[in-house]
Amino acid sequence: MPILNRIAEFHDEITAWRRDLHAHPEVLFDVHRTAGIVAEKLKAFGVDEIVTGLGRTGVVGIINGRTNTSGRTIGLRADMDALTVTEQTGAAYASTIPGKMHACGHDGHTAMLLGAAKYLAETRNFDGRVAVIFQPAEEGGGGGKVMIEDGLIEKFDIAEVYGMHNWPGMPVGHFGIRAGGIMAATDRFYITITGQGGHAARPQQTIDPIIVAAQLVTALQTIVSRNLDPLDNAVLSVTMIEAGEADNVISQTAKITGTVRTLDGAVQDFIEARLNDMVPQLALAFGATAEIRYARGYPVTVNSEREASFAADVAAEISGEERVDRDVAPSMGGEDFSFMLNERPGAYIFVGNGESSELHTDTYDFNDEAIPVGTSYWVRLAERALKAG
Repeated sequence: MPILNRIAEFHDEITAWRRDLHAHPEVLFDVHRTAGIVAEKLKAFGVDEIVTGLGRTGVVGIINGRTNTSGRTIGLRADMDALTVTEQTGAAYASTIPGKMHACGHDGHTAMLLGAAKYLAETRNFDGRVAVIFQPAEEGGGGGKVMIEDGLIEKFDIAEVYGMHNWPGMPVGHFGIRAGGIMAATDRFYITITGQGGHAARPQQTIDPIIVAAQLVTALQTIVSRNLDPLDNAVLSVTMIEAGEADNVISQTAKITGTVRTLDGAVQDFIEARLNDMVPQLALAFGATAEIRYARGYPVTVNSEREASFAADVAAEISGEERVDRDVAPSMGGEDFSFMLNERPGAYIFVGNGESSELHTDTYDFNDEAIPVGTSYWVRLAERALKAG
């Protein structure tokens, strides 16, 4: 693979950064140490402008090219936060913080973008500006949205924005991307069923909310299996049921919680509407009442067609066309980079992590062999998007 020679020289240094971040995981917006390290390194690299505290603890560095006749700024984004998982890797650089772990590879994402920032600040072989974006709270906190609300796009006049995520099971040196939805919207629903409680020995005098809940669990599955076009992608999973406190009492209430994952906004709207229609009607058929609250989470992560094709071309330059899947299967996991893609065109790409444990498991570890691949991709993407005349 044509990994950039200078990036190859950085490999050990970037690996050391990554392992230090891995040993000191921080979650959600509480990424003060990580953000501090990022800002210090950007300053040492000679980055032209460094803004901290954007989106509470986010960091943005602006690197000017040799020229700026294009007047364009592109954004490259990495996430910094870890998860509340107790690490079981046994690595020498394993988490030193009980109950916290970089179980999704954000340590690797941050380190690779830092490596790219170092290279770009040294060479400046582009026309325009590169914004390196280090985001907190991807894991459920919506840090991308908070950075947007704090003026990320307007403040730096970002024209396009790009993201990357390591992908277990994909060989190191390979990339995967697709135009359109690549990561799912992550919605949740909360149902409260109210019946009439009573003695378990006299069920005829009650309206059993558990019976209603059982019927609902089955009925909800028909939204995907019988109401949607089979070619549409959607997941509806009931994940929690709560009811009762004693084995001889029929409860007054039961609660159902679940998640909906979709790759298309129209499908998302349909499922929400169908849930709001079905749930109270089915409960009424049993003489009970049911209330549903549908909470939208991260939107669908949608790659714009031109930028997805461009990103794939850059990946092919790094790894070879045969190692780039331009129609990779989408994931039903969620990603708050979607908020940035809702504001500007861009693309989100997967980079191979090899045969590692799955994301969000206590034995997962970012594969340091992917560092030159991902870092070279960032550099070439910036140079090609802002090609000097």
